Amino acid sequence: MTEMSYLDGNMLDGPLRELFAVDLSAATGRCQSCGMTGPLAGLHVYPQAPGLVARCPACTAVMLRLVRAPDRAWLDLRGTTYLQVPMPPDQPRPRPL
Repeated sequence: MTEMSYLDGNMLDGPLRELFAVDLSAATGRCQSCGMTGPLAGLHVYPQAPGLVARCPACTAVMLRLVRAPDRAWLDLRGTTYLQVPMPPDQPRPRPL
């Protein structure tokens, strides 16, 4: 088997910056627990924790956690099987490797 060439994670900076520069309230996520699919704006968010905890409106499983510090943020999407983000059609796309 031949070794496949790869780029280091710095290559993700541009594509991820494009992705997270959009309004994520319109993004669609799927609950890992029950399979319900819906917009992030429909999640039930509890701000009483040391950060924000977003739960599935159907089964109340935790789908997203966001904790902010002055100089960084932690985003945990462990309870979300995918996050589909609408992208403007005129936005340039990353070139294939």
